[in-house]
Amino acid sequence: MSVYTSVSEVELQQFLSHYDVGSLVSYAGISAGIENTNYFVDTQKDGQQLRFVLTIFETYSAQEMPFFLGLMKHVADADVPSAHPIASLSGELLLELKGKPAALVERLNGGDIKHPNTTQLEEIGRAMAQMHLAGRDYAGRRANCRSIDWWEGALQRLQDKLPTDEVQLIRTEIDHQKSIDRSALPSGVIHADLFHDNALFNGDQLAGIIDFYFACNDVFLYDIAVTLNDWCSTESGSLDIAKAEAYLSAYQQVRKLTDTEQTAFCAMLRAGALRFWLSRLVDWHFPREGEMTHSKDPNPFKQILLQRIAGETEQAKLVS
Repeated sequence: MSVYTSVSEVELQQFLSHYDVGSLVSYAGISAGIENTNYFVDTQKDGQQLRFVLTIFETYSAQEMPFFLGLMKHVADADVPSAHPIASLSGELLLELKGKPAALVERLNGGDIKHPNTTQLEEIGRAMAQMHLAGRDYAGRRANCRSIDWWEGALQRLQDKLPTDEVQLIRTEIDHQKSIDRSALPSGVIHADLFHDNALFNGDQLAGIIDFYFACNDVFLYDIAVTLNDWCSTESGSLDIAKAEAYLSAYQQVRKLTDTEQTAFCAMLRAGALRFWLSRLVDWHFPREGEMTHSKDPNPFKQILLQRIAGETEQAKLVS
């Protein structure tokens, strides 16, 4: 959620004229995140203040966007706590701003949390399971753009910029992941990026899941692993077992893990750690220019990967 594309007040007013949202009151760029340009936008209609997030998509084409926006509408309509995209006066969820695809989405009342407690972990566990079930009848399909093929390409870009031991660690982990048979793992639409800053809370109550722009079709267990690695890791990168238990217990109240998922659990934890270590390494060494941008430190996910490799015996007990 960085700002790569600057928008003037006049340009934003013109964009908002295509929606039934009243008149512009204020707007401000959002510096968190790294993929798209985002603004908080406040308007006033009939004496009521309305709050939105405007997203300008920097890497996706207009042809790719219906999958994401359609999915957001689909899960919100299924009562999964999430942000609903706003339709224009002509009924479209996607318009254009500054020559790029753009969408207006409701801004949820809540904030992200840095140190989730047990109740909040239970909330996000249940919501993810609900999202997985709700996505079963979603017609759209999209391959994971950060799958093993992307990992291989990322390593090729990075190998001259990394120390030999890190290149070898990544190479070894990619080879390990290639040996894992995912064909029998339950799959469907996943969020693929449900970090703690992509969920908003009012106290202990989940206001909603946001930022579905890495959503894709992949195995559910990978989605679980990505979230566990972010929400339930200690400062050293080890898995906080009590937090992980709270999340997994709540998830399984809605959708039980299968035997094949239990067997692959540790491998998917490693896969989730590798994916985000690699993407942060790419962003760190090949930064994009923007008005308000930042690259996140890759090292925490290196430590998470090392801890997931070392801690498999203990981690496996979580689902046994």
